[in-house]
Amino acid sequence: MPELSQWFTQSTEELGYSPLAVIINLVLALCAGLIIGVIYKKTHKGLSYSQSFVVTLVLMCITVSAVMMVIGSNLARAFALVGALTIVRFRTVVKDTKDTAFIFFALTEGIASGTGNYILAVFSTFFIGTVTMILAKTNFGSINRSEFILRFRFNRDSGDEQAYIDFIMERANKSTIIHIEPSSNGVYLTLTYDLSLKPGINSQDIVTGLNSISGIDNINLVAATNDIDY
Repeated sequence: MPELSQWFTQSTEELGYSPLAVIINLVLALCAGLIIGVIYKKTHKGLSYSQSFVVTLVLMCITVSAVMMVIGSNLARAFALVGALTIVRFRTVVKDTKDTAFIFFALTEGIASGTGNYILAVFSTFFIGTVTMILAKTNFGSINRSEFILRFRFNRDSGDEQAYIDFIMERANKSTIIHIEPSSNGVYLTLTYDLSLKPGINSQDIVTGLNSISGIDNINLVAATNDIDY
């Protein structure tokens, strides 16, 4: 039994870590990866959520931890690893710039865990995680300059231009026309508005009202409260 305990706590010459240290490093990396995955899930916004990306964050954290233990302080292993990784081609497109930050988050915690920097791994995980949660809860960085992007087609021959202008002015606190596209024959205009609606006015009121105005069709109303791209 003493021999087993000694083997379990004694560092090996090949790796430089004891079996106990290896287990602690990997478990710490796993815990950090799970926390990062939960934070990503809780703070994600938009339509590009991917379960496989969350799993990748957890596995990346553990894998990097193992890689750092393999390298240790051996310079030859480090260069060999760089050469091996050049063979790998990553073709997955990162759709959200925040996803890149989470990738670096996982890499950092994996490196910290793999090199035995337990205090750094624990404190940085909770500090970065807390900052991420606060930024998401406070909607930091959102300018909220519009609520909706309105797009519709107007028939210049049969429609009443003043009718839709008055309709928009009555129901919007702010309305800015951001795009006008005439058709090839000059009969139709495709107009795009940036709208901030008055209290009590909802999106259905806008669509129903515009649809009743003569000469207007192809009405599209897109919510734009968080990210605006046009």
